[in-house]
Amino acid sequence: MPQLDSPRRRVPPTGAKRPWQTGTVTEVRQETPHAKTFRVQLEQWQPHLPGQNYLVRLTAPDGYRAQRSYSVASPPEDPGVVELTVDRLPDGEVSGYLHEHVAVGDPLEVRGPFGGWFVWRGDRPALLVGGGSGLVPLVCVLRSRAARLVAGRDSAPVHLVAAARTREELFYSGELTGAFADLTTAVLSREDDDASGRPAGRLRADDLLPAADRLGALRASGGPGADVFLCGSTPFTTAAEQLLVEVGVPAESIRVERFGPS
Repeated sequence: MPQLDSPRRRVPPTGAKRPWQTGTVTEVRQETPHAKTFRVQLEQWQPHLPGQNYLVRLTAPDGYRAQRSYSVASPPEDPGVVELTVDRLPDGEVSGYLHEHVAVGDPLEVRGPFGGWFVWRGDRPALLVGGGSGLVPLVCVLRSRAARLVAGRDSAPVHLVAAARTREELFYSGELTGAFADLTTAVLSREDDDASGRPAGRLRADDLLPAADRLGALRASGGPGADVFLCGSTPFTTAAEQLLVEVGVPAESIRVERFGPS
């Protein structure tokens, strides 16, 4: 049997009564060589919070079903739709089907939104740290904050530290180096970043410290402090969490969402 995409670790009971519904795919965008965004129109849309996710369910002609959870990339200020960015995993049963077979106009069965812990409500500063597909819920935060500001609503400051192997593999690279450039620190492990002058290398303490200090995420900064949202693979989040604690971020302020083999 093919390896299944890794599920979310947290599907809280707060969303247990969400019904399954069939949406319509209205757009498919290539984000990286291995990731696509599927924009899905929903008749029973509900506002979500940045950080929440939807289940996607596939049903074969013989009745066999497989489902996986994907973070919402679109902001709640974009009503009636959800955008789910799917990283294709080696032998991924659900992600492989979505990448190979799902096109504009196709139905897609979804259920959500889910999640009540790894969410940003807009009222507290937030340091966002993500690697690979872990950037999906964090970019939702940036998009939601931008929409709130355009609408004249208050919103706390945020900053994203975004890690990828190369610029080509950086999720939402156009936005992160364009509209959100002032809110983003890019960390490329396998190539130099010509824009910032940062040499290739894995995430380091000095990539995290400036934003953490500016947002009030450090113990010594005083004030109400900032929440820290950390999302990515298990090796990435383990290393990043250790670095955050080393630079002075209280462990209790770090919320972690991990992806890994099921």
